[in-house]
Amino acid sequence: MIDMTIMPAAHDALTADLNLMRVLDALLEERHLTRAGKRIGVTQSAMSHALGRLRRLFDDPLFVRASRGLAPTARAEELAEPVRAAMQSLSRCFDRQATFEPASADRAFAIATSDYGAFVLAPSLLERIGREAPGVDLRIRSLGASIGDQLARGDADVVAAPTRRDEMPAGVRSRALYREHFVCLVRRQHPLLKGARTIDLATWTSMRHVLIAPGGTARGVVDETLAQLGKKRRVALTVPSFLLAPHLVAGSDAIVTVGARVADAFTKVLALRAVQPPVKLPGFEMRMYWHERHHRDPAHQWFRALVRAAAERVTSGRAVSRRGAA
Repeated sequence: MIDMTIMPAAHDALTADLNLMRVLDALLEERHLTRAGKRIGVTQSAMSHALGRLRRLFDDPLFVRASRGLAPTARAEELAEPVRAAMQSLSRCFDRQATFEPASADRAFAIATSDYGAFVLAPSLLERIGREAPGVDLRIRSLGASIGDQLARGDADVVAAPTRRDEMPAGVRSRALYREHFVCLVRRQHPLLKGARTIDLATWTSMRHVLIAPGGTARGVVDETLAQLGKKRRVALTVPSFLLAPHLVAGSDAIVTVGARVADAFTKVLALRAVQPPVKLPGFEMRMYWHERHHRDPAHQWFRALVRAAAERVTSGRAVSRRGAA
């Protein structure tokens, strides 16, 4: 082993205790002293002491208090990428035979998805984690503008989102989870439908529609499909949430087009029923995305397997419910 303490004083950053780099990496990821300590198994007192040493080492505050934890300074932001890359390189060097024991793990995993994705996947994920890894916490985060950037920054361990048409950047892997199709939700006593399970095109286009637009778009898949037929609908209300729309429809004569898994759930708890749209709407495929740097990590492999199992469970559960309703 090379004695790092013989390096010149000008290279203090190279002679620093590598544990300080672990602390810095955890703080950059968690942006919260207690959570960062929990992530690497260090007490809050020890984390505070280490942060003081880091501030002296870099001659910078590195983190300042914010409304929800700690906010990194510009210097800390500059350090984020090289520190993370260095820690990952060291991990690959010394932990070739690393394993992950879910039952004794004490850490958190983050999945970035829409409220639709969280609604479908989170219940099964939470149940499996509680059974297999009681010390593991789950964090659900909003989808970023760029999946590639979100994964590269480490803001999420995986992203669950519809298959993207744009090409993913290098270093991002993906796998299909399940396919989804669309149905319409209306209140059970809707006067125009009178118990029918289908709806004709003229009636459908004459109704007041709710458009779910998380990104604020003015058109959806329904509008694109109708445009191909030379038709259009009236969008009476636009909302950002998949989970808000069914509640609004249950109290009005409006209609909303949603993923079938969301519809199945809400027809059980609200005075709603599902009807088939009068035109064939293209469905979508949900995929899981992750970064190449975590591809071989045993902990991340376990978590990705859990996400796949959650998707398989909701898919098989939906198949059973559809057979039962036939």
